[in-house]
Amino acid sequence: MSSWFEERRADKAADAKQRREDRAFESKLRRDERRDDRKEKREETAQRRRDRSARRQARAARREKTLTPGNVYRKGTLGLVTLSALASLPAQIIHFVTISWMLLPIGPALEGAAWVMAAGVAYADERKLAPWVRWLLRALSMGAAGFAAHINYQYGLSLAGNGLTDGQAQMVGLGLAAVTMGGPLFFEVRQWVLTLSAAATDPKRRAEEKARAKHERRRRRHHRTVADIADRLVSAAPFGTLKSEDAWTRAWAIVHGTDEPGMTPRLHAYAVRSAQALAAAQEPAPIDTKTIRQRILEHLRKPSGAPSQPLRYVLPTPPATVLGVTGKPQVVTDLPPASKTPSEKRSKGSRRRPPAHRRSKGDALPFHPLAKSQAADTARKHTAVNGHHH
Repeated sequence: MSSWFEERRADKAADAKQRREDRAFESKLRRDERRDDRKEKREETAQRRRDRSARRQARAARREKTLTPGNVYRKGTLGLVTLSALASLPAQIIHFVTISWMLLPIGPALEGAAWVMAAGVAYADERKLAPWVRWLLRALSMGAAGFAAHINYQYGLSLAGNGLTDGQAQMVGLGLAAVTMGGPLFFEVRQWVLTLSAAATDPKRRAEEKARAKHERRRRRHHRTVADIADRLVSAAPFGTLKSEDAWTRAWAIVHGTDEPGMTPRLHAYAVRSAQALAAAQEPAPIDTKTIRQRILEHLRKPSGAPSQPLRYVLPTPPATVLGVTGKPQVVTDLPPASKTPSEKRSKGSRRRPPAHRRSKGDALPFHPLAKSQAADTARKHTAVNGHHH
């Protein structure tokens, strides 16, 4: 019995322990779930906050991009143009409709002609067409706008008897005419500003294009014959096979006989003469005593033609000395050397005879080593016996 009770108590203790462990595990699981839920909520909140910040930044970037001075000017001008068309078109329609219903399309046709021609100017600027095309389109646009402005002014004056005074009717007519002319005029100014802005964005390319066009005009003006032949060569060749520069080089060779552009037979002859003159000038002239004497006499006879700097003459090199001969003489005179200072003038009287020179040690220079060796060799060859040589 005691063992059964003990086993039962052990089972109860194990069950209680298991329940405690289960409750602990469940509580830990709930805590983990709540922690994960809070973490997910925090992440979702942070993500919503980031999304709102990104949307605000995107709106700010779009607003900044949209509200730039260029966009405001372009879009604002289009808005003014639209308002101008809406203000001027009804007056034209009413003016022509009061005359006859068949004249209804005239108002939209006039206003449309003005705007279509203005758009044609923009298209011509984009395609870089000839200037006369753009000016023709401008004239047509302004002509249509001017006629429409005149119609609107007449319509405004016609309102004088419909509850408006003459001054008010005139102001209405002037306002309608100004609005009618202002729309195409504003659009034309807008296109002009955009064209200048596009040219100013790349000034180096614009300057290069102008310089190239100027060079092409100058080259064709200076070499008309070569330009005509180059044009004929390009027109004779199949389309796109001969480039303009290759045609110009070939035409230059045909006209002047050389493949080097810019050179002509006259310039080649001039270059040859210049090269010969330079070679002759660089060739050293023989310098001798006769040439030096002639140059000195020429400068003495014509001192004005002498150069600003003094001339340097190089005297001819003396011939080399004979082998064995030195610059110093072996035999010197026994006379004393002459005094370097001029002697004082003696008083006139009877001449005195100079005293006889007495030779002292050191008057004569020592013999040269070659002379000494030669004397020794002679002494060996001729021996002396009793004062006589044998």
